[in-house]
Amino acid sequence: MATVGLYGIAFGLVDDSQKLITGTGKGLGTDGLYIVGRADLGGKTANITGLAGTPVKKYGFNRVQAVDVPMAEPSVALDINDLNFEIKQQIKGMINDQKGGYTDQGIQAHVAMLITTQTLDRLHYVYYGFGDGILSEAGANLQTDTNASQYADDTLTYTALTCDAFNGAPYKLYSDLDSAFDKAHMYSEVFGGYALPSSGSGTGSSTPSTSTTTTTSH
Repeated sequence: MATVGLYGIAFGLVDDSQKLITGTGKGLGTDGLYIVGRADLGGKTANITGLAGTPVKKYGFNRVQAVDVPMAEPSVALDINDLNFEIKQQIKGMINDQKGGYTDQGIQAHVAMLITTQTLDRLHYVYYGFGDGILSEAGANLQTDTNASQYADDTLTYTALTCDAFNGAPYKLYSDLDSAFDKAHMYSEVFGGYALPSSGSGTGSSTPSTSTTTTTSH
C-alpha cells in the first residue's frame, strides 16, 4: 500500500516506565502532548529507516537453509520548518539554567512520537507509533543571506527504543483501514496512558487538533 504526504507529527515525554509525563514544567504542556502545527510551520520530512533488520543467511550443505532477520532498529530523520524553541530543547534533553541558557549535560530525554501519513485517496490514515526513543541534533548549518533568505530548519534524528506496550518491539503500525482501529487505544499505547479527548476517540481518522497543544509560543 502506498502513502502520500506527511500529515502530522506529535511528541510526548515519557518516564522510566514509559508513562507520559504531564504538567507544566515537566511534560510538553499540561496534557503532556505537543502536536507540531501551524505555529511551527509544519513538518517537511520524516524519513523512517530501519523498520526491518538486515537478513543474515544461514548456510548448510553448500546452500542457504534459512534466513535470520534481526529485530528492527528504526531511526527517523525529521525536518520541521520552525519547531517551538522550548519544546525542541525539552525533547533533546537540554538543561535550562532558568536564565535563557541551555546546556547538554548528557541527560537524555525519552520521547514518544506518532507520525501520520495518508492513503493515496486521502480518505484514510496510516500511523507510525514509537513509544520510546531519543532525539538528537547533530549540527546547525548556518549560512549568510544572499539575495534570498537562507533558512536553517530544525533537523533532528529520532532513535527508537523497545517499547513495553508494543511487546518489546520498537515501533507499531496503525491504520483506520482496519475495521477494528481504535484511535483512543492507539494514543494510549504510544503515549504511555494518554487519554485522547472524547471528541477524537473511537475510529476517527484525523489526528487531534493543534488546539489541544498547550505550548505554542516561540
